[in-house]
Amino acid sequence: MINKVSRLAAEGTPFLLISDFRADKVLVYTEHELKDEDIEFSFIPSTILQPASLIKNPLEYQTYKIGFDKIIEHIKMGETYLLNYTCSTPIECSLSLHEIYQKAHAKFKLRYKDAFVCFSPERFIQIEGNTIATYPMKGTINASLPDAEISILNNAKEMAEHVMVVDLLRNDLGIVAQDIKVEKFRYIDHLKTGHKELLQVSSKITGKLPSDWRKHFGDIITALLPAGSISGTPKKSTLSIIEAVEEHDRGFFSGVFGYFDGQDFDSAVMIRFIENHDGKLIYKSGGGITLDSVCEEEYQEMLDKIYIP
Repeated sequence: MINKVSRLAAEGTPFLLISDFRADKVLVYTEHELKDEDIEFSFIPSTILQPASLIKNPLEYQTYKIGFDKIIEHIKMGETYLLNYTCSTPIECSLSLHEIYQKAHAKFKLRYKDAFVCFSPERFIQIEGNTIATYPMKGTINASLPDAEISILNNAKEMAEHVMVVDLLRNDLGIVAQDIKVEKFRYIDHLKTGHKELLQVSSKITGKLPSDWRKHFGDIITALLPAGSISGTPKKSTLSIIEAVEEHDRGFFSGVFGYFDGQDFDSAVMIRFIENHDGKLIYKSGGGITLDSVCEEEYQEMLDKIYIP
């Protein structure tokens, strides 16, 4: 499948790419092939048609704390410095995945058949000409809190977490590109969740690809996965810890999807993600854990990210 990605990109043939978390399963559809598939996607911010409510049935705090404490022990042993810890939450919602896709307000949306729907605020990589850019998101706060923007930007734990993921993604881009630059560091995105607004801290990192990058595009994608912002650092050992600590299989959650238009490429990290398991809906969410993390706060962040915007 990776060879198909490089071939189509070199030919200038538009396609949709969908990869699971570990890039073990990569799906590629040309525009012609998409006509016969029950798949919807959008890279244009959409408007809210009407509010959508859901009922959350999250795991108990003490259960979450068991995994959190294990991660802290791995951090203390120097095996990881930042790990994105995710959980599965059963939810109840009267809408179908197609209706959720239609009504959700998000920068990046994907519905894959009746299997899952994603409405992500986070771009993975964007390639325009020979410039590749990535936009890691790390740091979330309820916008209604007093001085929320000042608080999140001055929070030492959030700063450390963001610096770590920026450094990780600088190194990742350095595998495939040159002249790596952090063009914007820790700016604020506003995310409306339906019942509240969240502030999310992002950065922009860029690099220059070789002029023939399309011929090797499959290798570029493979080198950058899994996405650093939803795995951790150092990536290899952190992935092993994630597999041991998390109670679920991520599958396509926290993978990526992207569209090549014949010249350029845009893509998103598949967060804000709902799966259909035999007619029951599962919402997967989480957040970054560092040595300075407070378990109660991380648990609440995991819950805050369960919404239909």
